[in-house]
Amino acid sequence: MEREEFFKKIEVELKISKNSDYTIRNYLKANIDLIDFTEKSPTQITTDDVKLFIAKNLTDKAATSTILFLSAIKYAYTSILNKDITTSIKRPKKEKRLPTILSKNEIKNLFKELQTQKSKLMVCLMYACGFRVSELINLKIDNLNFSEKIGHIRQAKGNKDRIFNIPEFLIEELQEQAKKQEGKIYLFTGRNGKLSTRNLQKIVSSAANRAGLKNIHCHTLRHSFATHLLEDGVDIRKIQELLGHADLSTTQIYTHVSTEELKKIKSPIDNLN
Repeated sequence: MEREEFFKKIEVELKISKNSDYTIRNYLKANIDLIDFTEKSPTQITTDDVKLFIAKNLTDKAATSTILFLSAIKYAYTSILNKDITTSIKRPKKEKRLPTILSKNEIKNLFKELQTQKSKLMVCLMYACGFRVSELINLKIDNLNFSEKIGHIRQAKGNKDRIFNIPEFLIEELQEQAKKQEGKIYLFTGRNGKLSTRNLQKIVSSAANRAGLKNIHCHTLRHSFATHLLEDGVDIRKIQELLGHADLSTTQIYTHVSTEELKKIKSPIDNLN
């Protein structure tokens, strides 16, 4: 089987399985990188080739990079060639890293550095509702119900739908934005049509740099949203629903990063008297 035919078959299988554009892109890239590295046809790739690629290219990367790569190769070879060339390769354990969280004051400072009204509205909405960047990009005008003050995220990560509350202080601006987009599908678009993840990442990172905040990304806003809700006493199961997490254990990472919650814990010595 020629490489281009192999890649096309992978893409078709991924689309049939309703994988996200993000997954399709990453899975195709992993398989392209492996075949480029080995300079072999897809049917000639062996387990040793996969191990050598990992040793040469991924040993200095996070464990998640290796896990993603192996998942992509396994998916392609089991789906297209009915064999698993990764079965004897041991997966590394994921590193347990706490997410970066901004304080409420840092969020305010970030907002101040956003240079256009549209940028400020997009970033405010991501923080206010805990959106993934892809969820904001794909937010459609007809997903918003202003009279009920709610919106719908359709087919997000894991093909899940969920409801979000439209923040009171953003309603008027969002209604104005929807009017500006009359005749269009998406609430926010760029000069050349649909916004890209890169557009939003650049907006957030540039504003963060001006605010003196380092290594800040769009997803930092989502982490901060969840942590601030927890600090305000919102039940973690409700936060799980707002974030669209399938498993509570995913949401529970925020119990480890909430410094405000830790400050509330008294030492047992305080109760001795």
